[in-house]
Amino acid sequence: MLQKLYTILFFLGLFFFPFNDYEGIAFLGEFKSEAGALFLIAGFLVLCVEVCISKKIFIPYKSLIFQLILFFLLWCFITTLLNINTVSSNYFKQTGGINRFIRQYFALLLSSLIFLLLYINVLIKMELKEILFKIRKVFLWSLILASIYGFFEILFSIFGSLIFYKILELFNYFPFLEIGHFQPGRISSICYEPPFLAIYLITISGWMFSYILTSKKATKFLPAIALLILTYFSGSRTGLIVVFLQLFIFSIFLYKDKRFKRYIVNFFVGFILIFSVLMVFNGEKVIKSVEEKIDSLDFKKNLTKSVSNQSRFGMQYASVQVFLENPAIGVGFGQQSYHSRTHYPIWATRDNYEFELFYKNKKEKAFPPGYNIYTRLLAETGLVGILLFLMILYFSLNEIRLLMINAKDEEKTLLIILLISLIGLYINWFQIDTFRIYGIWLSLAILIRMRNKSISVKNE
Repeated sequence: MLQKLYTILFFLGLFFFPFNDYEGIAFLGEFKSEAGALFLIAGFLVLCVEVCISKKIFIPYKSLIFQLILFFLLWCFITTLLNINTVSSNYFKQTGGINRFIRQYFALLLSSLIFLLLYINVLIKMELKEILFKIRKVFLWSLILASIYGFFEILFSIFGSLIFYKILELFNYFPFLEIGHFQPGRISSICYEPPFLAIYLITISGWMFSYILTSKKATKFLPAIALLILTYFSGSRTGLIVVFLQLFIFSIFLYKDKRFKRYIVNFFVGFILIFSVLMVFNGEKVIKSVEEKIDSLDFKKNLTKSVSNQSRFGMQYASVQVFLENPAIGVGFGQQSYHSRTHYPIWATRDNYEFELFYKNKKEKAFPPGYNIYTRLLAETGLVGILLFLMILYFSLNEIRLLMINAKDEEKTLLIILLISLIGLYINWFQIDTFRIYGIWLSLAILIRMRNKSISVKNE
């Protein structure tokens, strides 16, 4: 009974993980608006109750990936202790260094250990075929909802049809959705902002592409097409680049299989048809939108025009400067902002309202983001920490390569999904500095489960 309950909560967590457009619960910190986290936390608590009763829990202590995660978590704690003098004296935005460490370390543990253990203990009791079809089905239903919402949002935000705002207001009755955060020319669908929509789409892209491999229905292309349309209209440069890179990787697998070569042609024909329909209805705006997307990919040009780009690259530059001052062990986990604020470059802060209103404003409690997990870890954990972290990334991709050699059917499809998901999300980490990326830890859990595929429920 308890196993069934935390399994249901696990799937609800996956369905609701893109839902972060509501007020939320303040004491959960950076997870306060994460609807999926509520179900996953509840699922873990139910798992703990079952463990207390049965005295059994599956911990993959023999997994190299899991061992590296534990070593990384331990180092994040050790480097903070080694920097305890500065950590204890750090103070910014009404928050002390120790308080900041506790909150950030809790967020890290929640994503990389607590949720990971829940994922693994659900997945270890499932067959690979069941994992593939059930998780994919949950992501499909969330994409259907995101597509319906996104369709009306495109008509309202992109094409200026005000009548569709009334339809969007009906979504306020759906759990964990509070509409109102609209940006002209961009959509965020069921997510709070376009960048979060991009993360969601990058996470589920491999799962939606896989319908082309396994489904015999004529509708098998629709999930991928819907995902690409949402990516395009999200206005996220990173999302656009990464999702199309993921599509390219998937196309390579299709091309290598004689059964699916024609699908590549069919897919692009279908995409062109949809694009043509949009051109018929409002060709001028479509052409203008395409031109804007192409222009937005010129990062060098946008560095001088885009405030967000100035902030992003300025923050990354400042983090590297902190690392150069503390190369071996860093400044302590969660401590980047205390040190990087003295290294903001003039070219980033000049005429940049974001620094004055948010990042340098001591009355604004929200800490400035680092905009890059890798430069953040360089600054906070030094060479030791970043090497441990990069080893997790390397060995996860290498594990997929090794398992792919003899993989067939559902196992091979799952490995293709994991490869596409992890590459996309690892690249996305170059512009976001949070560990709150559910798709990565879910993918690692599935990978650990696949390595332990011979374990039976009886022997757990």
